This record gives sequence, C-alpha cells and structure tokens, in this order.
Amino acid sequence: MWIDWFAPAATPVVWVVLSTLGMYITILLFARWSGVRSFAQMSAFDIAVTIAIGSLLATTVASRNPPLIQGMAALVTLYGIQLLVSRLRKRFRAVERVTDNRPILLMGPGGKLKPANLAVARVTEDDLRAHLRAANVEEIASVQAVVMEGTGSINVLHGAGRVDPWLLQGVRDHGGRA
Repeated sequence: MWIDWFAPAATPVVWVVLSTLGMYITILLFARWSGVRSFAQMSAFDIAVTIAIGSLLATTVASRNPPLIQGMAALVTLYGIQLLVSRLRKRFRAVERVTDNRPILLMGPGGKLKPANLAVARVTEDDLRAHLRAANVEEIASVQAVVMEGTGSINVLHGAGRVDPWLLQGVRDHGGRA
C-alpha cells in the first residue's frame, strides 16, 4: 500500500529509536572519556575520526547492519585509536609529522603573496581575498601573515604591530625556512 512509502511498520521505528539512544549514549560517554579534543578537529587525523564517527552513527541507527553492539564496538575502537594517537603525537614528533598536515604561509608581511604556497595549498587569489575581507583587512600592507592551518582553515594576522615569531613556529616558509 502507498502508506508504506511514508511510514514503515512500528517495529523498525522502535529499533531505530533504541539504536539511536544506544549510539548517542556511547558517543557521549566516550567523548567525555577521551576529552574535549574528540571533536576539536585540530589535525587531519581528528577530522577523519569525526567523519568516521558520524558515518558510523548514521549507518548503525538507520539500518540493521551493523547491529547496535557492533556499532558501539566500532565507536569504542575509534575513540581508543584517537586517544592513543593523541598521546603518541605528544610523545613522538615522528607520529605528529605522519598524522598532521603542516601549516603553510600563503601571504607574508606587508601582504607579500607566496604564489608557490598558494599552488601547493590549492588556494586561489580570489579565495585569499575573500578571507582577507572576512578578517576586515582594509589595507593589504597591514597583513603580517596569512596561514592555512593543517585542518584547512585560513587565519589572517594583520595590524600595525609585529607578529610574535612563536605564533608562526612550524609554519612552512615562514622566515625563509622550508
């Protein structure tokens, strides 16, 4: 009958509700256990885990396969991996280099463009202008640095003062360093 197109039988809906509740509680508990970083998207690895969690949540609550217990086990595994990798990143520089994208300087002091870096980051000058406008840059000469972070976000540092070198530590091509 045409009603089946809009409203399934009650039993599958009840299972969707129960699966959603189970996954929600699991995510809540393990997000609290693993800390604020679990959804912070501070590195490419964090973004990948966040996407995987969202995909797993959607798949588990909207279908019978994987079953709820399997979905919960996968969530626990993802949070465990994220916690392990975050601890290893803190301890070993090599792990950080493997899991994180390095920030890259797109524009230097005085608004000097870095065309090679724009190409590497796949950012156009139009994209850059949009970010400068969003940061309320009125004069290109006031730009001290435009940095594409490892997560893909772009930050604009501008103003009359000099930028503290500590802020740009680890940024590719800052101060002539590769």
